[in-house]
Amino acid sequence: MANKLHIKKGDLVYINSGEYKGQQGKVLEVLVNQYKAIVEGVNMVSRHTKPNSKYPQGGIIKMEAPVHISNLMLVDPSSGKPTRIGRRLNDDNKLVRYAKKSGEEIK
Repeated sequence: MANKLHIKKGDLVYINSGEYKGQQGKVLEVLVNQYKAIVEGVNMVSRHTKPNSKYPQGGIIKMEAPVHISNLMLVDPSSGKPTRIGRRLNDDNKLVRYAKKSGEEIK
């Protein structure tokens, strides 16, 4: 069964530990089975690649490496500060995520 994580692709997240502590970025991809996410502009690594159809020149390419989910917090849509996430039923009886700080529902 797939695990439920507190972040999704497209979320704005805050990095709360490690070399990139204090930075914010958009989630590009969530690796559910590894409990990791790829965040835009965070944890950049150099990748040496041979020429291929995507990179016809080859060479050294800078790309994002995954960050563990535990090091990420969602940014509250109303205050812009990091917040914890809860789940509750909305008016339509659907399970939605909400920010614990403001109580606001996260789209």
